Amino acid sequence: MFKFIHAADIHLDSPLHKLDAYEGAPVHQIRQATRAAFENLVNLAMNQQVSFVLISGDLYDGDWKDYNTGLYFVSQMCRLRDANIPVFIIAGNHDAASKITKNLKLPDGVTIFSSNSPETFQMKHPGVAVHGQSFASPAVTKDLSADYPPAQPGCFNIGMLHTCASGKEGHAPYAPCTLDGLTSKGYDYWALGHIHKREILKENPVIVFPGNIQGRHIRETGAKGCLLVTVDDNGKTVTDFMPLDVIRWFELPVDASGADNGYDVIERFNKGLKALIDQNTGMPLVVRVILSGDTIAHNDLVSGRERWKNEIRATAADISNDNVWVEKIKIHSKLPAPDTFPETADGPIRELEAIIDELRNHPENLILLAKEELSSLEVKLPPELRENDDPLLLSDPEWLSGLLEQVNPMLMKRLMQKGTPE
Repeated sequence: MFKFIHAADIHLDSPLHKLDAYEGAPVHQIRQATRAAFENLVNLAMNQQVSFVLISGDLYDGDWKDYNTGLYFVSQMCRLRDANIPVFIIAGNHDAASKITKNLKLPDGVTIFSSNSPETFQMKHPGVAVHGQSFASPAVTKDLSADYPPAQPGCFNIGMLHTCASGKEGHAPYAPCTLDGLTSKGYDYWALGHIHKREILKENPVIVFPGNIQGRHIRETGAKGCLLVTVDDNGKTVTDFMPLDVIRWFELPVDASGADNGYDVIERFNKGLKALIDQNTGMPLVVRVILSGDTIAHNDLVSGRERWKNEIRATAADISNDNVWVEKIKIHSKLPAPDTFPETADGPIRELEAIIDELRNHPENLILLAKEELSSLEVKLPPELRENDDPLLLSDPEWLSGLLEQVNPMLMKRLMQKGTPE
């Protein structure tokens, strides 16, 4: 029997993507998170006395800012060398994206696969053959696995591959492959990388993405870590997920349906957050709150947006002892019925209400209006507003409809208050 660790997508020293601009963001914690998670991986390997460690691509996040990233990696590899734990690495698309030549000599026991063609490294104790190939460029579009050699007889065969497999939403289509193609090699285990969500594609043979070891933004939610793989004397494998992350990201949906006012919504948020904290004991959390449902409190939530956002953040700080940071609050609630304004309202109020109803009932007109009025603005938007995790989608009908529901009560309230004595 022997054990090994399968990890991928370390993205060591990944940048913060302007997170510093958000008030109250745990910038230092997030900046150090990939290093701390990687150190947890090394500690796990030593504590479990694994036979070797596999890193299936994207060890780095592209070009190093300076030598410190490489020096840190070398220091951790020295710890594994001293514990007689070899490490096998394939370069992924982000590793190949490095445009500089900061190459540091790696300690004995660290093997990086060639990018020219597949290589095989064999270990006698245990009897394991590891096959792999690194990316030669940031965008590899051919099936690298097609050229991998057949399984070596008498060995436990492992294939390392950085790949999109048959395609995954949100990930570039690099080194595509098929399950049939991988299975045909006769390997016992395929250690994949590139997809940041943990997923077992096949159980016999095991073909698996371990996900990345540390979430870096709101698109990488939930526990992150590596796989601890145990192989018995008959070659049977058992994979156990081992969390390594030091800060965890979540979306927290809050159903505001039927809430009478903003404080009812806050109470529901309070309950949901407490449950999330209980499920992740002691773990610092970054949370995006999404309010949804039909509620008469919608007008207050939208027109008093800043007030209620700060109420939510204050509640989070109170119940978590400042161990939760609310990254963003999305108000996706809506009024129970379109006509919620006084029957006596007339003039501009009724006129605006009729326009809103028309756009709501005929979304094609909303799209046309946006195209006429906003197309010139859309091309001027900076990339960070069009490509971040919460982009402005000025040509997307669903996004526009949601925006209409948010704007409607704000406009109505302003019209109804216009001219009201202080």
